[in-house]
Amino acid sequence: MNHLQNIDKLKSRSYNEMKDVFRGLFLILLTGGLILYLTVGTFLYVEQRDFIYFPTPAIESLLEQKAFVNQGTTIITSVINSGADKAVVYFGGNAENVDNNAWDFPDILPDYSIYLVKYRGYGGSEGNPTEENIYSDALYVFDALAKQHQSISVIGRSLGSGVATFVAANRPVEKLALITPFDSIQNVAQAQFPIYPMSVLLKDKYDSENRANKITAQTLVISAQNDLVIKPERTLKLLEAFNDKAQHTMIAKADHNNIAQFKTYQQAMAKFFKPDEGN
Repeated sequence: MNHLQNIDKLKSRSYNEMKDVFRGLFLILLTGGLILYLTVGTFLYVEQRDFIYFPTPAIESLLEQKAFVNQGTTIITSVINSGADKAVVYFGGNAENVDNNAWDFPDILPDYSIYLVKYRGYGGSEGNPTEENIYSDALYVFDALAKQHQSISVIGRSLGSGVATFVAANRPVEKLALITPFDSIQNVAQAQFPIYPMSVLLKDKYDSENRANKITAQTLVISAQNDLVIKPERTLKLLEAFNDKAQHTMIAKADHNNIAQFKTYQQAMAKFFKPDEGN
């Protein structure tokens, strides 16, 4: 009997020892996972603007250059067809050399002066890009050009769509075109990093969705059928915020980067911006 009791004691002690081992392993894994989570989260917070902005270097350009000095910082724009009564201000993507549009815009927008804005840190503009600074510069450029032109329209592509909606919500924009736009960068980032609270971590949110109802300009949204950068739900969410006040054209077979090469895109833009034509 004593022999059986000893065996039971050994089994019980062995079981308890195994529980302790597994408990220890679980705590190690839990601690390691927490450290990894916090490390990645800290990295995302500290380096977040390096994930949003990819400044393009200054290059020699044959286009006319116009400088605006806002808050002591020089912002460079390239100008196409200067001197027209109407103007279009273009805000590009986060890694875009906006001068590349010089090949297409003159044909699409022949009746407008076109100003291609180079964000802070991009294409010779001074400073570093942040949402706050870019918004300030955008309004400054708009206000300066409003003194020179009868009307101002705005085009925003990708990241620039967030800038364009800010301007249109705060200034009397005549027409607004949003190319491959999103509802907010916060929502885009949340989908990419679902385990992190992007509402807390993200500094630059570019929240077009929550200002869409303040926009009175005629609005055209152009999306790309095969866009893998801005998922369709992000664009559709923005369209919902406009409450059917924005036109929507989807360019078949286009992706995020090549959309401007499609004839259907060029035709949609030309029709929307054609003077005195209903849209």
